[in-house]
Amino acid sequence: MSRKLFLILFVILAGLFVQPLFVFSQSSDTQNNNEIQELNKRIAEKRAKVQQLEASIEQVKKDINKKRLEATSLKNQISILDNRTTQLELDVEATQEKLDTLDLEIQALELKIKDNENTIAKQKEMLSEFIRTLNYENDKGYIEVLAAYDNFSEFYNRLQYLQTIEEDLGKSTKSIRLAKADLEDKKNQTEERKESYDKVRESLEEKKKDYEEQILGKEDLLVKTWSSESAFQTLLSNLRKQYQQIEQEISSVEKEVRERLEAQDKLDRNQDSSYDGLFSWPTQSRYITARFHDPDYPYRHIFEHNAIDIRAGQGTAIKAAGSGYVAKAKRCSSASCYSYIMLVHSNGLSTVYGHINKISVNEDQFVTRGDIIGYSGGTPGTVGAGPFVTGPHLHFEVRKNGIPVNPLNFLAKDW
Repeated sequence: MSRKLFLILFVILAGLFVQPLFVFSQSSDTQNNNEIQELNKRIAEKRAKVQQLEASIEQVKKDINKKRLEATSLKNQISILDNRTTQLELDVEATQEKLDTLDLEIQALELKIKDNENTIAKQKEMLSEFIRTLNYENDKGYIEVLAAYDNFSEFYNRLQYLQTIEEDLGKSTKSIRLAKADLEDKKNQTEERKESYDKVRESLEEKKKDYEEQILGKEDLLVKTWSSESAFQTLLSNLRKQYQQIEQEISSVEKEVRERLEAQDKLDRNQDSSYDGLFSWPTQSRYITARFHDPDYPYRHIFEHNAIDIRAGQGTAIKAAGSGYVAKAKRCSSASCYSYIMLVHSNGLSTVYGHINKISVNEDQFVTRGDIIGYSGGTPGTVGAGPFVTGPHLHFEVRKNGIPVNPLNFLAKDW
């Protein structure tokens, strides 16, 4: 091959090489780019759908709040439950759309990662070829190279060109470094999306359970009242009385037991050495179905929800949130009776565990943080569930000096 022909080929190859990196990614795999564009289009559609559903959810919430202002009646309560069911149904649909969106985003990122990897591989291959070519040229002396050209001007241009190629090699090496950094960023984004996907999927499953429980709650209410307004009002009256009795019982028992324990100096003496002012979670589950003073609590017009409800399947082990004494262990033999455990701790704190299907401790017994004190209930119609329950869960209260406070302010995040 003549020296001039070699130079022409070299110029063509160099011209290809010094193109910006993104040109390769755009031209190397048109099919991938088309797929990414289609995925981005579908992602935008999904996000728009989520916005529509969230707007619908907000409207349903307004309808629920409006119903709460009306007089308490069976019809009104059924309407609230129906609206809550609609809200949960929309919430499930919105969560599914979010899940689909994350899935599409992961697919798009994986295609971009593939493009970046292909581009980097091509860049490396071309870079290696140029380095070999430059090394070959550099191995020759100027006299040897000069003798191969017809005149000095052609020789000088050749030297200038090689100098330019060397500078472009430096730029291209930097482009590869940037491409690698972008590749790592895309991989990190993919992992983050996958983590979010898992969390949203778990949330979706929990919301489906919320929806099913809401349906059961409505059916249970209709069964208990025979769709009769008078029966509903009787049930309502009995519930309020039971709630007041339980509140009075908890307050009086706690005061009595605490005074006795403090007189015997038992509380401070048996203080948990690892206690840092926070309680551990009483269940493995952290999914909250109703919050402290929850505005969406379906029976808030009957009584204020002074606890958090933690989802716990029927028969789930319930553990003591902190070391203390069993002040009350109310056992029941019927579904209409509300079974609970109250523990008295130091620093004026106490904890209450409601809807207990089976109690494993006795009153005046000392328990250590993490000890199993009972097993959860709450399924309508089961022993200890009490009235107006929609599904198995733990009703968990924290009281400070006898007054209910938000448990989330006293629960450790790493337990």
